[in-house]
Amino acid sequence: MDFNKLNEMQIKAVKAIDGPVLILAGAGSGKTTVLVNRIAYMMEYRGISPYNILAITFTNKAANEMKTRVENLIGSSAEGMWISTFHSCCVKILRSCIEYIGFSSNFVIYDSDDSRTVIKDCLKELNMDEKVFNPRAVAAQLSKAKDELISWQDYKILNENNYRLSKIASVYELYQKKLFKNNALDFDDIIFFTVKIFQEYEEVLMKYRQRFRYIMVDEYQDTSTAQYLLISLLAKETRNICVVGDDDQSIYKFRGANIRNILDFEKEFDDAQVIKLEQNYRSSQNILNAANSVIKNNIKRKSKSLWTSNEKGENIKIFIGNNERDEAAFVAKEIDKAVGMGAKYSDFAILYRTNAQSRVIEDEFIKNVVPYRVLSGLRFYDRKEIKDIIAYLRVILNPDDDVSLLRIINEPKRGIGKTTMDKAAFLGSYHNKSIFNIISEPDKYPDIIRSSSKLLDFCGMITELRSKKDSMPIVKLIEKVLNVTGYLSALELEKTIESQARIENIKEFISVAAEFEKNEEDASFEGFLENISLVSSIDLYEEEQDYVVMMTIHSAKGLEFENVFIIGLEEGLFPSLKGVSEEQDREDLEEERRLCYVAITRAKKRLCMSYATCRTIYGKTVYQRPSRFIKEIESQIKTDNKRSKHISVNSFINSTAEKTKSIIGMKPVVKPHAEDMKAASDFSTGDIVYHKKFGRGMVINAKKYGKDTLVEIAFDNVGTKQLMANFAKLVKQDE
Repeated sequence: MDFNKLNEMQIKAVKAIDGPVLILAGAGSGKTTVLVNRIAYMMEYRGISPYNILAITFTNKAANEMKTRVENLIGSSAEGMWISTFHSCCVKILRSCIEYIGFSSNFVIYDSDDSRTVIKDCLKELNMDEKVFNPRAVAAQLSKAKDELISWQDYKILNENNYRLSKIASVYELYQKKLFKNNALDFDDIIFFTVKIFQEYEEVLMKYRQRFRYIMVDEYQDTSTAQYLLISLLAKETRNICVVGDDDQSIYKFRGANIRNILDFEKEFDDAQVIKLEQNYRSSQNILNAANSVIKNNIKRKSKSLWTSNEKGENIKIFIGNNERDEAAFVAKEIDKAVGMGAKYSDFAILYRTNAQSRVIEDEFIKNVVPYRVLSGLRFYDRKEIKDIIAYLRVILNPDDDVSLLRIINEPKRGIGKTTMDKAAFLGSYHNKSIFNIISEPDKYPDIIRSSSKLLDFCGMITELRSKKDSMPIVKLIEKVLNVTGYLSALELEKTIESQARIENIKEFISVAAEFEKNEEDASFEGFLENISLVSSIDLYEEEQDYVVMMTIHSAKGLEFENVFIIGLEEGLFPSLKGVSEEQDREDLEEERRLCYVAITRAKKRLCMSYATCRTIYGKTVYQRPSRFIKEIESQIKTDNKRSKHISVNSFINSTAEKTKSIIGMKPVVKPHAEDMKAASDFSTGDIVYHKKFGRGMVINAKKYGKDTLVEIAFDNVGTKQLMANFAKLVKQDE
């Protein structure tokens, strides 16, 4: 081992082997290096057998990387050590002891689709309506219960006075009995049953306590209640437990992560060593200053501050666009300019809070021939719900489009089965007719006559919609399709996070149509579909190709990029509405702030944060306020260095709007003569104005109020302020 490659705190973490250890590893601080070297140190310097070491991480990719690096460091002597995910570890344990609770060791593991199939069988057997008890929603409830280690018996007792939850309790009971009959476990059962066996059968627990004398857990801030208890049970005797994580990067509450696990580690192990890895090897100091300025506003966190020996780095840009189109055009222009100077497209990442935000950026990239790829999620036009609606529109335009018809004939469910449609497709091929022609006259064909009523209902619906396509505006037609087909109501009934995201994407699609109608001279239905077809036919680029990466911030955790754009920093969007409404939502707001911290620390060299003063959301234009996160960064920098503008919002205002110019590089302020100081109430975005106290600035938003105008102005020296134009005696200036 070469300790010269490690810093002082990393060496301390590597050598802290005995007893409980909490390693607070800030973003980019080399925690994987510490874990790998810690394992090597345990074996080479302390003589600990690999058989007695358990290393847990969250993804197979991370586990495989750790295994490879350990083997490269110490060779074949690492054999016998468990380096795995929580679930892989527990499956190994269950294979040897699941007979204690009645299962056989050759149990199978059901994925989410398998689980929903069983839940549907349960609902049917219990005479429960799927429209009232959506299988996805029920599955989410059962998963949440298991994550909190609540058995079906306890769930039943806890919810006996709640009608809906008591019905779900009945499903939970029957569901578990069916799984037992099939000798099957779902994903949540894997940890749930491991903990159950450890709690109820001491001989099993003691066996694994004796084996795993030294335990390490990575990404501890992401552990759930069940995962926490599993580790706690294993480590209780030897207390040789080392957890590595960063409470400032706990962003998976929606998946069951409990931040209290890392915050309260010292309460359970009061003699724990706490080692902070605060030196960052990834980012410039300017980027780290921004991250520190945001996260320090959280109350529930361990105190630490990232620093680096890297250079100070380039200034951080804050871009303000008139709308989301401005924002997208700016991003595309900046990337194109950098590539023209020698950069690669793959040097850039676009991060956003919600998937729906990708659409405008994608459109701009396509228009400017910028290669891109959406990671950890589908491109906007490739998402199922969007492809479904487009398929409906294509069938309305051309009923002979068999591919589109087969996609939506039973979407949502209409009782028209695959067997019926397979027969209709065969008949169409045999008679050289489209499938729509065949199912429009089902009584002529004995093979499909049993489904005659349902097929005719579908064809009648399409015919009615076709009669409206030339007389109805595109937006209205889409809305009618969503209502008449029942597509939107089916999603609304699911009442899950996934269905809500799909509804939001559909509403964003309506915004696409509204924008098309507004901007195109010949805004025809056919023209709209032609435009959409061009976008949706773009294939994803191969991994080895040079492309810009786009993803949600949640998906970006653990990654790093040379240049990062964080878009949509607006109140209600980021932070999202759920985190800003009431005082009791402080926990949600703090998680949103941690999400911002994660986004900022993905950047290595350059960071640009942007927002739009107005944005089209679900077909409506909404005026936006800048995110509090931008203001938190700005105020911190002003406090640190009032003369420095390297991260101040008003120092980096850009816009593609014709009137808007960068405040940086403007002519020196020339104070107007008294006779020229005539206040004007007619202001618009991009106007340059002068205020007696605040000096010169640029109007970034203006809204009429009676005879006056409420203006938001980015001043050169004092930041952004809102003023009434006449009352403030603002004066327009020539640019």
